[in-house]
Amino acid sequence: METAHTRLATELPIESYTLPRRPWRRYVTSFEDILDHHYKGAGTESDPYVVDWLRDDAEDPQNFPASYKWFQVGLTSLLTLAVTLASSGYAGGIKSLMIEFGGSSELWVGGVSLFVLGFAFGPLLWAPTSEVFGRRIVYLVSCFFLTLWLAVTIVAPNPAAILVFRGLSGFFGSSPLTNAGGTVSDLLTAEQRGIGMALFSAAPFLGPALGPISGGYIGDAAGWKWVMGFLAILCGVVFVVLVLFTPETYAPTLLRQRAERLSKATGKVYRYRGDAQKPLEVIPLFRAALLRPWRFLLEPVVLILSIYISIIYGTLYLNFAAYPIIFQQMRGWSSGEQGLAFLGIAGGVVIAITVVLLMVNKAYVKASQQKGTPPPEERLQPAFMAGVICVVGLAGFAATCGPNVHWIASILFGIPFGFGMVLIFLSTMGYLVDSYTIYAASVLAANSVLRSLFGAAFPLFTPKMYERLGVHWAAAIPGFLAFACVPFPLIFYKYGAAIRARSKYAADAERTMKRLTEERRAELEEEEAAGKSGDLYVAGGEKPALGRVKTGASITRPSHPKNDAWIQWRVLAERDEVDLSDEQRMSVQQGAREFAPYHHPSSV
Repeated sequence: METAHTRLATELPIESYTLPRRPWRRYVTSFEDILDHHYKGAGTESDPYVVDWLRDDAEDPQNFPASYKWFQVGLTSLLTLAVTLASSGYAGGIKSLMIEFGGSSELWVGGVSLFVLGFAFGPLLWAPTSEVFGRRIVYLVSCFFLTLWLAVTIVAPNPAAILVFRGLSGFFGSSPLTNAGGTVSDLLTAEQRGIGMALFSAAPFLGPALGPISGGYIGDAAGWKWVMGFLAILCGVVFVVLVLFTPETYAPTLLRQRAERLSKATGKVYRYRGDAQKPLEVIPLFRAALLRPWRFLLEPVVLILSIYISIIYGTLYLNFAAYPIIFQQMRGWSSGEQGLAFLGIAGGVVIAITVVLLMVNKAYVKASQQKGTPPPEERLQPAFMAGVICVVGLAGFAATCGPNVHWIASILFGIPFGFGMVLIFLSTMGYLVDSYTIYAASVLAANSVLRSLFGAAFPLFTPKMYERLGVHWAAAIPGFLAFACVPFPLIFYKYGAAIRARSKYAADAERTMKRLTEERRAELEEEEAAGKSGDLYVAGGEKPALGRVKTGASITRPSHPKNDAWIQWRVLAERDEVDLSDEQRMSVQQGAREFAPYHHPSSV
């Protein structure tokens, strides 16, 4: 171990290298403290100084005050809510668009579909971009261009231009759908992540349900241009708030920037811990992000459960074409009144998130503490009940959506649909994450692509389906599809272990995690025997384990310090130090953004 040279290579005062405080950078560490820290290495190209967080480092996002962390989680959720609201709020202006430009309802529903199509392909770009440049710049660029394309839509001269701008809006606005989970993981401690992810998960479902309400009333009162104007103003306000108050939270980006400052100040070679042995390779990172998800759609577990999620997600967006038929054409409601019909679904989402916070999460944590790591199949239990409840909601809606039945009945049946939708989504996603661990990022990307394609396609055929089948049979089709999928979680709960054993990637992930867990357990036992570690510190006591968890930090501990769930989470968090293949390491690096909040025993 060597001491970093405290003598600067330039004549600038040492204070000039301390980051200035800004509204978006409220907490900084003195550069003098950074410079005087003991770093591993010799400061050369072949043996660089290895940069990691200091103990109690003010710039480490996990050391931010709790109130500031939750404020940032709220901002990220607000951005996600604004984006998803923009996807459906447009529907409130469709009637006005048809009056001004003509065209069929199928044509103008395409504005919803193309926006959601952007959700399928945008994350394939934004996910690796955040690995290279960090989260803050990705959020700002994404939100800026989302606002720009929404505003440009107002002056679009024809239907083709409007639809193109809608597609671009969805593509550029999709970054929080893949990166927001990483922000939650960056900021919150282990015990807080389950709550943070549950609260954040409400935004992607509430946004689409609330969009038709605001868009509908604005469209009735002022026309489609003001609908687009409202969405642009909303996203523009969010952009300004992000510029002023959103910090960089991605630890590798922050530590790479610190290493650059140290190198510039001293003339020595400093590198972020994850780059010390092998620097970040940008082209392979983007290639893997673009190509690997398609490979995982050939996995039976991924494909079947992704189809289930996609049908439910597609049904949500199908309603943006179905509700105008049911409530406007058949009942004579205005666009704004028709938007209020989505309050049933929104209520179901809120109830589901409450149940997750109060019951589901605690039950899983208790199981992990008492029995060690539960098998992935335990994640599927909420989907048993949720699948049936979702079908009940869809069947009830189909039976009561005609004009001869009071309107409140069909709206109330939206509650079980919204409730079941959220629980199915969270439980099946948790199962996929636990089944594929080191490959989870690619699995989640594959799932995201497929469900967004369904969400884009379902609204397109809805008007013709209602015209040809009639309102009741057309509304029943999603219920039949969801009913056919109800056995999927039960099948995987019973036979999932055997199916995963025959899967190339799931079996490889299980073998790798077992090996790494045993190695990490042995290391922890050695550290405790030497009196150097307790349960939090790596050998030598130089820095906290993971470079994150500090003395006195409030964290969720299993009752036994060698619990597999705890050790596996540490293995994944220490992904830069464990023995993985290049493909596995790249997937884990990407997956830390998304699956760490799901994987930890305190998570949903």
